[in-house]
Amino acid sequence: MTAANCSLESTKKPKVLIVGAGIGGLTLGALLEKAGVPYEIYDRMVGMKPLGAMLAVGATVAPLFKQMGIWDEFLSLSKPLHSIETFNEQRQLEFSMDLKLMEELGGACDNLCSRAQIHNLIHRQIPAEKIHLNKRVVSIKQTEPPSDSGGSGGGGVGVQIQFADNTTAEGDILVGADGAYSNVRLNMYEQLQKQNKLPASDSAGLPYNFICLAGLTHSLDPTQFPELDDPYSHCYSVMAANKPYSWLTWTIKGNVYCWAVLHHKDGVSALDRSSFQNAEWGPEAIEAMCKDVRDFPIPGGLNNSLTMGDLIDHSPSISKVLLEEKVFDTWYSGRTVLLGDAAHKFHPVGGAGAWNAIHDAAALANWLNVLSSSASVTEIEGVFEEYKKERYPVAKISYENSWILAQLLQQDLREPVKDSGNVAPRYQPSLEKTLSILRAQKV
Repeated sequence: MTAANCSLESTKKPKVLIVGAGIGGLTLGALLEKAGVPYEIYDRMVGMKPLGAMLAVGATVAPLFKQMGIWDEFLSLSKPLHSIETFNEQRQLEFSMDLKLMEELGGACDNLCSRAQIHNLIHRQIPAEKIHLNKRVVSIKQTEPPSDSGGSGGGGVGVQIQFADNTTAEGDILVGADGAYSNVRLNMYEQLQKQNKLPASDSAGLPYNFICLAGLTHSLDPTQFPELDDPYSHCYSVMAANKPYSWLTWTIKGNVYCWAVLHHKDGVSALDRSSFQNAEWGPEAIEAMCKDVRDFPIPGGLNNSLTMGDLIDHSPSISKVLLEEKVFDTWYSGRTVLLGDAAHKFHPVGGAGAWNAIHDAAALANWLNVLSSSASVTEIEGVFEEYKKERYPVAKISYENSWILAQLLQQDLREPVKDSGNVAPRYQPSLEKTLSILRAQKV
């Protein structure tokens, strides 16, 4: 996945307002920075605090990171992942999934790094003055002249965001990269609902059937945790035979363990945000779940006697979250478009959430780079449709694969699944189409 990074100074580019400073929003900002497209990033967080513990980045993202000039630094922060090993509760190995072939097939193996480090790496590619924190979206307005022509640079036409601190932001295009419970998506869907243009599938809540407890330890002593000394990452999963839990651990650089415990719910639920109780997810709820799972056995450590409690006791920050799963059908309307979890939310076991957000950003950046600030809404929706045509089928496949992997975590497996064949890179329409447009503009 790469991005078209050439721009034409003779063509005034649209101003892009990005809501959400997660990995997807930051990647889009970094690419627009290189392309010379004006943008600003807004996030409701008071300080930059990426959610999640660990990310795996491999062949699907390596070309873009190389193009951005951050691949080598990423490798210096990460450990390669060569296999995923699954154990029973007696810490006996059931099977191992060999991942070494991935480097031969795709040109790079998966490398594991803390989410905070990747977030910071991309964050540093963006000038500090273009990121605005403590900006909670209250309302969004879009205005258009009767002729449906002209951008905000030509008469105040475009998008205006009102924030909770009574400030506003104006631009030509709004990108909602603000997560699974996106305020941008909520606002867009409310407008479409009033016009009877919102599909019933998008009106329903976000379904889930897993609750996750996750953490990241501080730097540990390798003499007590010998596997931390290895130059590659250990990824262990344990599946319980008689209780609705599975748990996973990963070792990363800095002598750190990442871990997650998945509680499998009985059936699929949909979260009603109006009845959401913070007490279910606050410190007391986290402490209660930690108590429930602390005796769960983990392979590794001295004498192969680790338990989840050994990691919990060394984890300064622990979170309890829902693992929602959904691909929305409506990705854009007018001058507004969605990216990352705001458009598609996957179970994290497949590791597809972050790299899909990064791919979204690359495809969208390609198309934004060929728009002018005077583009009509019809033209803008045309490039949004091209973006969705490229990314939606991939999101659906990623959703299905993540769902299958999540179901496997609930089963008692004995036989490994073997990879075979050679995999060519997926065709990237946005790169080829937008480069041809840019070449034509130069002529």
